Amino acid sequence: MRRRHTGLGAVALATLALAAAAPATATPKTPADTRGSTVAARPDTLRAAAQRAGIRIGTAVDDTALTGDQPYRQIVGREFSTVTPENAMKWEAVEPTRGTYDWAAADRLVDFARSHGQTVRGHTLVWHSQNPAWLTEAAFTPAQLREILRRHILDEVGHFKGRIWHWDVVNEAFNEDGTLRDTIWLRNLGPGYIADAFRWAHQADPEAQLFLNDYNNEGINPKTDAYYALVKRLRAEHVPVDGYGVQGHLALQYDFPADVTANLRRFDALGLQTAFTEVDVRMILPADAVKTQAQAQGFATLLRSCLLVRRCVSYTVWGFTDKYSWVPGVFDGQGAATPYDEALTPKPAYFALRDTLAVAGR
Repeated sequence: MRRRHTGLGAVALATLALAAAAPATATPKTPADTRGSTVAARPDTLRAAAQRAGIRIGTAVDDTALTGDQPYRQIVGREFSTVTPENAMKWEAVEPTRGTYDWAAADRLVDFARSHGQTVRGHTLVWHSQNPAWLTEAAFTPAQLREILRRHILDEVGHFKGRIWHWDVVNEAFNEDGTLRDTIWLRNLGPGYIADAFRWAHQADPEAQLFLNDYNNEGINPKTDAYYALVKRLRAEHVPVDGYGVQGHLALQYDFPADVTANLRRFDALGLQTAFTEVDVRMILPADAVKTQAQAQGFATLLRSCLLVRRCVSYTVWGFTDKYSWVPGVFDGQGAATPYDEALTPKPAYFALRDTLAVAGR
């Protein structure tokens, strides 16, 4: 995602070396949704390896690159079994003027996915960022904002009904200390906006799987404790929350949480699907061989956690190539955060992901 948050943990070299040596012992899983899975994958791709391992492997997709960069387009179709629009489904993109929708870019991706046998993760319905100016700069009453939010969710989810596998319904709702983030929605609608958003999304498409999504939520910490308590309460109230999304934005200069698998398993025990939704591993530039090897193990370590948890159904990188990565524009002096370099050549991270999936799929 663009225009947002500070970084989170990355990978201490010693920890990663130990993690890399550990064998993957997960039993292959069957993806929760196999719609559109009839396109055969080449046997040497990430996509084929993920299919054998029983999960989906995905990437965020840049609309400009998808329409104008043929090699990029070919890799998206060949290597990945699920795709996420990087920006094309965010509120400012789909409704730049109140009541006037522009679905063109989002429809292009959905059509591309269908033609390539891929599922789509819809991203995102309710967020504090990348909202249209007409929403954030006007003085709406709480009652008006509630109706605006309800209409937005019903219209967007309804437009794509039957074509979206997962929706990130509420994105980045908590602060690091576990308190709810101060947003236009919390200030005007109170904490009940979260349950309302899920109910409206389910009303618009009862078949879509509905997710919470956040960053700095890989391990067990105050933020993930808050999400765990929220999910328990929402499910007790029969709110249709189906999944918990872990963004997975890592950085080599920070420690990597050691309790990722334990955190996923506690959400799994609540009956939720889990997914890594936006994985990248940035570094202070310039890149070198040590950093790219450490980066590879960062990607693989999160993937192993997913493979070890029964209801972890997908693993998505937040863009697969440094050519279009959001990182350099947000983190000064940092970058090289994806599995492919700017020339669309696979880096060690690509092979680490493929090899980890191959072990799990044997």
